Amino acid sequence: MTVTLYAATTNPGKLRDFSVAAGEAGCSVEPLPDLGISPPAENEPTFAGNARVKAQYYSRFVQGLVLADDSGLEVDALGGEPGVRSARYAADAGYEPRDADPGISVDVRNNLYLLSRLRGISVRSARYRCALAVARDGTVLCAAEGLVSGEILDTPRGVGGFGYDPLFLIPQLRLTMAEISLDQKHAISHRGQAFRALLPQLRGLRIK
Repeated sequence: MTVTLYAATTNPGKLRDFSVAAGEAGCSVEPLPDLGISPPAENEPTFAGNARVKAQYYSRFVQGLVLADDSGLEVDALGGEPGVRSARYAADAGYEPRDADPGISVDVRNNLYLLSRLRGISVRSARYRCALAVARDGTVLCAAEGLVSGEILDTPRGVGGFGYDPLFLIPQLRLTMAEISLDQKHAISHRGQAFRALLPQLRGLRIK
């Protein structure tokens, strides 16, 4: 029997990544239906905490299994920033890049702010981290994490991916996350690793 997971995200990049991972595992990932409710506050200090909060919250309104994630970038030279604030990094700082088009995307603004914070820093080791949680009826049934290590470039490369992908270099490939195929990304990415770690637990849920 195929397991259907309702993904608690409106991010098309995340939905695409999860769909690729789920398809290879014989699962199905669908976006949450329009519930007409406000999202929960994501104030936990860890990715795992935020993933659990979202999974528990949305699973109270959906019949079935809800998959929630929290993921982002950790840069060693910045003490782990942007961390759980990855999606809101520039907004939290009130950062507005000089001479930039006022209509630039949130991702571009975050990338520019990250580069401004790293100006003059040569050692730029970083990692992407993803935490997943699956819940039903307000109870978390399983959870997993994954990470991938890399480096932050000075300039973006590639047109694929989203978020910080154009700046995130995978040393063994000498390519950024925005330059690799979806299959490659699933094989090495933090979301792919987290999903694979979740699979044995999901298989256990099938017979319940």
